[in-house]
Amino acid sequence: MAELMEILKQRRSIRKFQEKALPDGLVEDVLESVRWSPSWANTQCWEVVVVKDPVTKEALAETLGKTNPARKAVLKAPVVLALCARLKQSGYYKGKAVTKFGDWFMFDMGIASQSLCLAACDHGLGTVIVGMLDHDKAGEILGVKEGCEVVALIPLGYPDQDPPAPKRRSVGEFIHFERF
Repeated sequence: MAELMEILKQRRSIRKFQEKALPDGLVEDVLESVRWSPSWANTQCWEVVVVKDPVTKEALAETLGKTNPARKAVLKAPVVLALCARLKQSGYYKGKAVTKFGDWFMFDMGIASQSLCLAACDHGLGTVIVGMLDHDKAGEILGVKEGCEVVALIPLGYPDQDPPAPKRRSVGEFIHFERF
């Protein structure tokens, strides 16, 4: 297995996938990373819908704007993972939101998404986190229960592209000592 910093530097947003099925158990191996992701007070507010059916993937692709570059990825990837969050758990104590930002689910789901994408990369798979979609319509398509929200779609499969690393800011451009 690669070292963490190598995986962080290798991971890319992949929008083109090979037409190659994933072996049995590989999706579950990748999802193990979500299981071990940190979350607010260990609330583990995530739920994941694994979508392989082409008809469902087509319906999900329709929830993305016509110009969204991830639309084809949702159609072509052998698997689309719909990351959903249970609301009013993360960031709550005794039923009350206890942070300035209220429900903390987006933070926890971001961590889970990053864990998933890094684990997928470590297994030689590509991903892209898709957040620009009609979340409510996607929730209807997937039968997401009340009290949960679709946060992101993540197409998953073998990459059919090897994009270069995007320009990154140096640490010196964003680091502050003692005060902003």
